[in-house]
Amino acid sequence: MRGIFISLEGSDGSGKSTLVRGLKEKVEEAGLDVDFTREPGGTPISEAIRDILLDNRNTEMDPRCEALLYAAARAQHTAQRIRPNLDRGRHVFTERFVLSSLAYQGYARNLGIPEVDAINDFATGGLRPDLILYMDADPIDLLKRKENQGETDRLEKSGMDFFRRIREGYEKAIEASDRVYRVDALAPPEDVLEACWQAIIERIEA
Repeated sequence: MRGIFISLEGSDGSGKSTLVRGLKEKVEEAGLDVDFTREPGGTPISEAIRDILLDNRNTEMDPRCEALLYAAARAQHTAQRIRPNLDRGRHVFTERFVLSSLAYQGYARNLGIPEVDAINDFATGGLRPDLILYMDADPIDLLKRKENQGETDRLEKSGMDFFRRIREGYEKAIEASDRVYRVDALAPPEDVLEACWQAIIERIEA
């Protein structure tokens, strides 16, 4: 039986890493076989691309270059790690997948959601998550939270207007999706974890 593929989405500072820590405990208690991974990254090649994408020195990166690098990292991640695990019946939870590129590069960078979706469809061979957990909140609150955590990377220094557009991009990208479970990212972490866990269990049991 194929494993279930779940992605965690949301702007920077929305609490995805905190949620993952809680989910790892839940998964262990439930005895589920889950591979936790992240994007960009998840394989040596993809992690090397991640370093390029987030490096503060790369201020001249063209938006098309950025979008293609994300897709390249995702192609390797999908081929080397995600698909093999799913095919073996193992569940895969990833921090970010195609939806992030649609919101960030497709909408916020003005490249076009259909255009970015097309290159990612090619990169992944059409793979899409069975469930998307979308951590939603006002970007001003999220950036304040992120700044309190320390140094910011290249994308996080793009300015408030950029992050407002990211939220708009997420809303545009999920309009037609029936696989998105929206979560209030500013709710208490324990409430976020419990809501997401129930959504995951329902999807696995289905």
